[in-house]
Amino acid sequence: MSLRSADLVDASNAQAVNNFREYLQIRSVHPEINYDGCVKFLEKQAKSLDLPIKIVTVVPGKPIVIMTWTGKNPNLPSIMLNSHMDVVPVYEDMWSQKPFGGEIVDGKVYGRGAQDMKCVGIWYLEAIRMLKSNKVTLECTLHVTFVPDEEIGGKDGMKVFVETEEFKKLNIGCALDEGMPSTNEEFALFYDERCMWHMNWTCPGISTHGSALVNDTAGEKVAYILGKIYEFRRNEQNKLKYLKGTMGDVTAINLNVIHGGVQTNVTPAEIKFGLDCRVTPKEDFKTFEKMIESWRSEAGSGVTIDFVEKWLPVPATKLNDENPYWMAFKKATEALNLKLVPQICPGRTDGVFLRAKGIPVLGFSAINNTELLLHQHDEHLGVETFLKGIQIYCKIIEAMANV
Repeated sequence: MSLRSADLVDASNAQAVNNFREYLQIRSVHPEINYDGCVKFLEKQAKSLDLPIKIVTVVPGKPIVIMTWTGKNPNLPSIMLNSHMDVVPVYEDMWSQKPFGGEIVDGKVYGRGAQDMKCVGIWYLEAIRMLKSNKVTLECTLHVTFVPDEEIGGKDGMKVFVETEEFKKLNIGCALDEGMPSTNEEFALFYDERCMWHMNWTCPGISTHGSALVNDTAGEKVAYILGKIYEFRRNEQNKLKYLKGTMGDVTAINLNVIHGGVQTNVTPAEIKFGLDCRVTPKEDFKTFEKMIESWRSEAGSGVTIDFVEKWLPVPATKLNDENPYWMAFKKATEALNLKLVPQICPGRTDGVFLRAKGIPVLGFSAINNTELLLHQHDEHLGVETFLKGIQIYCKIIEAMANV
């Protein structure tokens, strides 16, 4: 189905929505992901915008797409407009619409990536299209980057890209990256992120008949550790409730994987489980690590922890007059009467790799009054919200690129 211009304000809006829908129809989905469709689509978009495009490949099969709009003063630090091309898996039978159909139903565009974050990538391009059509010129150069594998940690995407000469040549002064939808009038603005700690625990124990009552079983050790985990979680939940902060102000820890045992009448010799922990940068990391170690040592003999990910804080983006890009962003959003809520990102984005290089990053998605559907079934975005987003990014990009 093609959206007719009569359905919207004008033909340019129809083109923007159809570009969004076409991008959603590309199955750039894990685990067996292929980015060829995205690259082909973005090459077509670059041609329509009369922008040079470059494909950088650091890891085979993991392209980094860069479109560039050169500013009047290319010697100034540039602005990076970053988004990721990949999306998380879907359970198709749980969707009311085709997850890669890009269909419009009741004024909403359905598709995996509608909120996370193919909308943002298209917003960048459509804002540039509008600015160019209005003969706007910018002082700073814009680099619009589309990167792979953010949804699986970015190790073959932004993480390796920031170490290359190609990245250094971009001379990035500030970057925009993804934010998060808001269910009310406010807009989330990320200036920092929680640190990802992924832990695989192994609890050995005596293997015996299932009817026995012996000590030092794997199950006892797991029970002790889980008791500590859920006590900690309750305390963090209470902090969130009574301090009236946002999710990024507290530490989250969840049991997501567990393996052990062969049948019900045999006590297992070993139980393994995996924890996803997101540590707020407000945490005392040394104290937190000592707490984790105390859980391990107190649980019983032989318990081990393998840290798959163990990130430490990087400098947060300054939201004050020391950061001229923030001041420009703030001025633009105030002119649009947007109510920003600066906060710590509760998850993880590619912005962490940029901040680690000393580059200020503002995480923002122009989505409010919308149900939060990141990684959920029936992910969608309202057409009206999408079109408003183009106008918002026009103002933000023009302001930031004229610092």
